[in-house]
Amino acid sequence: MDEHNPKEEPIETVFRNGTITVVGILLAFSLGFVTHWAANPVPWRFYDLFAVVPILVGIASQMRALSLLLDISSLRRHVYERANRIFMAGLLLTACGVGLAILLDVFEVASTVTLPGA
Repeated sequence: MDEHNPKEEPIETVFRNGTITVVGILLAFSLGFVTHWAANPVPWRFYDLFAVVPILVGIASQMRALSLLLDISSLRRHVYERANRIFMAGLLLTACGVGLAILLDVFEVASTVTLPGA
């Protein structure tokens, strides 16, 4: 059963292509952060999972959104909007994970640094 509504106005291809570009660039930044963090010589700790899990789930959501946007069916408004919602959820999850990773690193550094003269 095709859910295509004949009255539904399709998304313009130029607009969709711009969205695909943005999704691809932000996905690359997300993957780059994970790659850089994984190559960090500091050993991983169990509580790093609290940051890694949202980042990885967010990246998977971004990949799913890109997959939906690359399909020709994304020219239909409801498919396009669904892909955008999935992408935004993935982006927010990734951002929360990155923020948590930064906080964890700050707390780790703060707990190991000694004050001068102490």
